[in-house]
Amino acid sequence: MPDYSDGGGGGDDSSSRFTASEATPLLRSENTSQTSRSSSSSRTDAPRQDGVSDLDEPNLKVSRRRAIAIMISVYILIFLQASNMSGMTMAQSTIAADLDAYEEAIWFTAAYLIAMASFGPLAGRLAAIFSPRTIILVTSCFFVVGGLVTARAYSLPVFILGRVMTGIGGAGIFVLAMILVLELTSKRKRGLFVGLVNSGFTTGVSLGAVVFGALIPITGWRFLFWIQSPLGALAGLGVYFSLPKNFNAEKGGKASSTFEKVKQIDYLGAFLLTGTLVLFLYGLSGSIQLTPILVSLGTLICFVLVEYFVASDPIIPIAVLQSRGALLSCFSQLGFMAARWTVLFYAPITALAVFGFSPGASGSMLVPTNLGFGIGGLLVGWLHVKRTGSFWSACLVSIVLFGLSLLVLSFISSPAVPTWVYVGVVFINGLFTGAALNYTLAHMLHLTPASTHYVSTSLLGTFRGFAGSFGSAIGGGIFSRTLRHGLEKGFKTVDNTGRLSAERRELIKKLIGSPALVYNGGLGDVDQQVAVQGYVSGLKVLFQAAVVLVVIVLVIQAATGWNGPQNLKEDPEEVREAAEEHDPEFET
Repeated sequence: MPDYSDGGGGGDDSSSRFTASEATPLLRSENTSQTSRSSSSSRTDAPRQDGVSDLDEPNLKVSRRRAIAIMISVYILIFLQASNMSGMTMAQSTIAADLDAYEEAIWFTAAYLIAMASFGPLAGRLAAIFSPRTIILVTSCFFVVGGLVTARAYSLPVFILGRVMTGIGGAGIFVLAMILVLELTSKRKRGLFVGLVNSGFTTGVSLGAVVFGALIPITGWRFLFWIQSPLGALAGLGVYFSLPKNFNAEKGGKASSTFEKVKQIDYLGAFLLTGTLVLFLYGLSGSIQLTPILVSLGTLICFVLVEYFVASDPIIPIAVLQSRGALLSCFSQLGFMAARWTVLFYAPITALAVFGFSPGASGSMLVPTNLGFGIGGLLVGWLHVKRTGSFWSACLVSIVLFGLSLLVLSFISSPAVPTWVYVGVVFINGLFTGAALNYTLAHMLHLTPASTHYVSTSLLGTFRGFAGSFGSAIGGGIFSRTLRHGLEKGFKTVDNTGRLSAERRELIKKLIGSPALVYNGGLGDVDQQVAVQGYVSGLKVLFQAAVVLVVIVLVIQAATGWNGPQNLKEDPEEVREAAEEHDPEFET
């Protein structure tokens, strides 16, 4: 993650837009204020007077030994966080039987995801007030204690409490991983390390289910949650002690005491924002519940009013709330990842109900798409995201290609298509997903002031977190209705009657709830064909609905625009005066 090189080389091609005299003092001053740091963010391509491009300079350098320790520790934390999402799918049945909580099993994962999505913005804001070094220690503690509570739970409420605590820790882990990328890597290498963080996440998602599935019969589910605690503790301490003690949020001005920092926190805003996210995600979990969703709309309005008119130091800075680019980037990310989750949720179901994979092997369908996700992010970061500035066109191109891959999936989710063709397309879908996420993050950083990057990146991560619940609620409803209609129509045709018998209705209910019954439920050849065609029709409509969503995402992403706030507002004379103020030896 960190860039520990001494830099070198010349400036980027885009540096010709600016002169060295405008950028140098603002970029190199150790005491530059947040405002000046923000003002210089649009000129970070400019070469310094010593001939080294600022693209090659991280905000904070660390030694090679510290860099290696940080990368390994962050990777472990990201892996553990992500494996909690996919691993629960394999452990859910065993835990439900042990706790006698079959009807509440959906909350095993939902509690974790809601907590993780809800506390992301708060973690980013606290990292801007306190030191990210301190916040990574606190969030790691939540993750560790959450794992211990989960492992020792013998009742449903205690188990859910453990999952919520783990989710709070997971929110901080991912947000702070992105902050470390922003602070410890050069702008030229930032895209590559964003790809590495995403690769760690997708590795955890891919291998979490495999590891949990293989070890539960041997160790039991409690051991798998318990063992995460010492691993998380070691990794959290590894990051904490590897980061320099001078790694603080303040870029200049007077240092604040802990008491003064605590006073800065917008407690009312934090409560309203967290409450809004929790209520909204709760309303989307399981069957859609309108009451908490409507209440969340009211608390959202209250939150915005508090941030504008009451809070002296808002949880989400006014600059972000007023930024068209930041807000549209977040909504674009929500729609994009909701469309992506249709692949993550339904590729294994396609393998199970359409291609006839065994239940154990159907999860392997996630391996190629997550492999593509990791490769796509790494390639884009390595080959293209090597500068600051706009990536507007690249965002749109990657989103279009992602949508085309979904359109192809809608036609090839059929037993008549060779399995290797389907595997290839889900790999390509993952490839374009990884590329698009890297591009959209880089473009959002261009659209927002540098002083708000901690909060804006955490807000972007929160909207990504929405996507799982949003996509499963909306997409699941579309798929279930289409599947039910196809099965009813098919069985009516087979039975040559306009009505369904009670046995048929019960069979349809079971087929919708358990796709494994298509090939492993003892169906006759005719009934099995009806079931397969019902799933083919449901998947086709689902993926085509996702394509429509991608078109909407494309329009929203296009509306974010090309220019960042500094490009539109700054005057060269003001920049020169600010530079002279911070560097008396400044030369025009």
